[in-house]
Amino acid sequence: MENSGQPLQLQVAQLRAPSQQWVTQAPSVTTPDPLIGQQRALAAIKRAQSIVGNYSHVYAIMPDGLEPQLIFEQVASSQNWPLHDLHDWVYLVNPEDSTKPLCLHLPTGTAKAAIERIWALLDTELVEREDILLSIRKQFNWPPLNRYLQQIKDKTFEDLPGNELATIIISQDRTKAWHYCARASETELFGQIRLQTIAGTVSSELHLIQSGALLKANGGTLVIDAEHLLRETALWHRLKHILKSGEFSWNQPGNEQTAVFYEPQPVPVKLKVILAGSRGLLSQLRELDADFANLFPYLADFTDHYPCQQQSVAPYFNYLTYLQQRTQHRPLSQDGYQELLTVASSFTEHQQELSLDSLRLIQLLEEADAIAHDDKSSELKAIHIDSAIKALDERELYLAELSQQSILEHQVKIDTEGELIGQINGLTVVTMGGSEFGEPSRITATVHYGDGDIIDIERKSELSGNIHTKGVMILMAYLANLFAGREPMPLSATLVFEQSYHEVDGDSASLAELCCLVSALSNTPIQQSIAITGAIDQFGNVQAIGGINEKIEGFFKLCKQRGLNGEHGVIVPQANLMNLHLSKDVCNAVESGLFSVVAVNHVSQAFELLMRTPCGKVSDHDPDTLFGRIYKRIRAAHQQEEPSRWWRKLWVK
Repeated sequence: MENSGQPLQLQVAQLRAPSQQWVTQAPSVTTPDPLIGQQRALAAIKRAQSIVGNYSHVYAIMPDGLEPQLIFEQVASSQNWPLHDLHDWVYLVNPEDSTKPLCLHLPTGTAKAAIERIWALLDTELVEREDILLSIRKQFNWPPLNRYLQQIKDKTFEDLPGNELATIIISQDRTKAWHYCARASETELFGQIRLQTIAGTVSSELHLIQSGALLKANGGTLVIDAEHLLRETALWHRLKHILKSGEFSWNQPGNEQTAVFYEPQPVPVKLKVILAGSRGLLSQLRELDADFANLFPYLADFTDHYPCQQQSVAPYFNYLTYLQQRTQHRPLSQDGYQELLTVASSFTEHQQELSLDSLRLIQLLEEADAIAHDDKSSELKAIHIDSAIKALDERELYLAELSQQSILEHQVKIDTEGELIGQINGLTVVTMGGSEFGEPSRITATVHYGDGDIIDIERKSELSGNIHTKGVMILMAYLANLFAGREPMPLSATLVFEQSYHEVDGDSASLAELCCLVSALSNTPIQQSIAITGAIDQFGNVQAIGGINEKIEGFFKLCKQRGLNGEHGVIVPQANLMNLHLSKDVCNAVESGLFSVVAVNHVSQAFELLMRTPCGKVSDHDPDTLFGRIYKRIRAAHQQEEPSRWWRKLWVK
């Protein structure tokens, strides 16, 4: 394979987000807005709200860092969510059976007055009720109430069973069209009928009927935390039944030991339900529950990042104003805005995106504001935000420091100077004790006569994950395609992560492993002052990987501890350029020429950078090139093998 393009020696401007340009786009006047960048989700909710029906509910994907209750409060206000026949709901004594109260809906805000008028009616002599009945009908003009009045017009208190006339289970407020259920339990979501014991007799009455979130939201919108709801499958199945039937029935009160027959009339239900949960939970529901897709066809996909390459940055300052409103932090200075934008972009790991992770940004701003307070500053400046980030690192990276100390003390061997054959510094991300950090890992390769097989010691020792194993197989395919296209490969190799005692997974080391093998095959030394990361395909193209910033920072810190000499650097995939968000220390070292970050898009570029030797062409067999040296070694192995084959044939005869 020939070299594809040229490696890119990255400049400081390419190592961080263009926050200086973004600051210039700040509008003179801002309005607090937590919903910027959420057009896709808002459109889905608005469409669902415009449709009245049992099969038009919403599942909202809520990334970590978004606060569902505050988000939906803002959405409900901005979209003016409709009310679907909002009413007050009361239970009235059934003249025929005290154990079966009658459900009655009344115009919003009239339940108390209606019950008071019914009480007054029953407290009046039968012969004097006609005028009161006419007055009640005229006042409320409500057919369901008129029907109930017809049932009791000739009744007295003594004629009615039980000890109570009525109870208001829901008195609606037309200023709020929705309800949020954060803890979905049987009682919180559906309510309950409680029991009482009087003179040793267990019973239930009207005042013991307690409504839950579903009835409180009846006529409007109910937002439920899906994670809590689905912890108990019985709640989910009951909710589905209610949404399908449009009717809410009470569970019988008590348990097997204290069962009491008490059956209030079912409540007609007309509401919109929004389940707020994770993308993973959505996937499980769609796969495991056939009813889910029918009941919840609308997907509101909230995002945790704001794409600057597609939209103007100006609206993001409205979001920052919302954060300031939440935290009440002191005003940001010009450089404070720039630093905050830089950090917000680094949270997304993309140079053209800004974070909408409200909780994470609020925590950062609160700590930076506390630092500014200690500094007696009237403004929140870049130095305060930078100090907050450094304080976070100080708290989180203790294990990283211990790991680096073991390298500095030579307990773990990592060379950052000189040249060695068959040894390279790969870049890895270590997850340990709840912390994640980058550090170099020494990879070595040896070559011997064989049948072209590459022995992955990690796999043989069962310390290799599936993706890492796949990466090794891909690099084997690349080498086979390059050097064994016409005849078998007479050389075999072993490959290992030295001093690695935990599982290795991911394909981000496959570029480093391939470079290490090429070094061993060609007997050409690799510069140990350069570390490398990247995945490859079968044609040698270098592909993007994750954790790019942590990996670079980990190697940089080690080199800095040992003393930067201008030869240290890293090689990364060009496909990861948009993901770079490096610290000021790295940027300053790059600007000073003490550290370099080079991006490549083909393995041949990495070979030449690491081994300071041109790759050449496989067909040229030039001994001054890497591929020529490998070809020469392969030919020598074939020539040694041929007499052996002849002798074996003779011996067999």
